[in-house]
Amino acid sequence: MQHTVIDILPNPTRRQVAALPLRERDGRVEVCLVTTRTSHRWTVPKGWPIKGCKDHVAARIEAEQEAGLTGRPHKKALGSFLYWKRWADRFERVEVSLYPLRVTGALRAWKEQAERRVQWMRLTDAVIIVDDPGLASLLRRLMGRAPGDEGSAGSYQLRS
Repeated sequence: MQHTVIDILPNPTRRQVAALPLRERDGRVEVCLVTTRTSHRWTVPKGWPIKGCKDHVAARIEAEQEAGLTGRPHKKALGSFLYWKRWADRFERVEVSLYPLRVTGALRAWKEQAERRVQWMRLTDAVIIVDDPGLASLLRRLMGRAPGDEGSAGSYQLRS
């Protein structure tokens, strides 16, 4: 029986929560991405669950701290994706639950403002620019269309 490196690593999957900040501009849904602090890859605001806090609320807090965005998170995750977290001495497999966040405002200053870039973009552009294939797949599913379409969110509703 052949094993892949992933099969034999003694590395259980850990959990994170993430916000998918969304807004509507000119009839199109846009997503806000942030860069990671060390490798500067584009991703969504994410972090470890907060003890005593529901996951969708923790995701909203991550959006405030990493992107300076406020809003209303959905209580149900859009889905989840796996990625390898880079530490100084190892990699760790993490499963991220992604909570859509309808953005209602932006802060003038926020915790990680000097550490990250923040950028609004169309869903079609976000699918191309994110580094995590699982995240890209969830963004495609949100669009409800093929990757080359014009950035419509398909059946997803921004309004509550």
